[in-house]
Amino acid sequence: MIITLLWLGSFSQTWAQTVSADTIPPVEKTDDLLSDLDDSTSQQALLPHKMLFTQRIFWGPKGLLRTTNLAPLTPEGREKELKIRRTMLVSHQVMGFVTLAGFVAQGLVGAKLYHATGDQYGRLQNVHSSLAAGINLTYVTTALLSLTAPPKLVGERRGFSSIKLHQYLGVVHMAGMLATNILASSIENHPELKPYHRAAAYTTFGAFALSVIAIKF
Repeated sequence: MIITLLWLGSFSQTWAQTVSADTIPPVEKTDDLLSDLDDSTSQQALLPHKMLFTQRIFWGPKGLLRTTNLAPLTPEGREKELKIRRTMLVSHQVMGFVTLAGFVAQGLVGAKLYHATGDQYGRLQNVHSSLAAGINLTYVTTALLSLTAPPKLVGERRGFSSIKLHQYLGVVHMAGMLATNILASSIENHPELKPYHRAAAYTTFGAFALSVIAIKF
């Protein structure tokens, strides 16, 4: 009888240990899971959920600047990035005004060019080409300052805003810019394309001017 009770006690203790070992996860594994969760939550808090493709390439969790350790994803690092973002966006606005001034000058020269003849046409054509090269340079610079700036800390508010209007108009004037340049390269061999080139240029100017106004107001 005593031997039976001792055997039952030993069996109960072994069974309890087995159940405990099967149902309770090791402390180390739990800590690892919590650590991964903390890292994921931290990254989610430091970066907005939505970013531009060009921003994600450089500033995303696995972006070039993260993987090369040039810009580690830390709270301190994000503070510095937001200062960089502000500087880049201010420069974006300044370059936008420079580009807008170039568009105005290009429009005035272009209007005279359509009715010029002889030597005057050659001189205006040279000025027109130089202005076009300058505008392309400032336009691309303006776009890159915005597209590659570090992302902001929080996501955008829902609903329509002047920033979204600025972005929608950006799509329009970017398409117009491409069309204007493509048509400009074809006019020499196809003079009949001049009206389309002018229409694309005016559309580009209008959309760009409205986008500058939208961001200011």
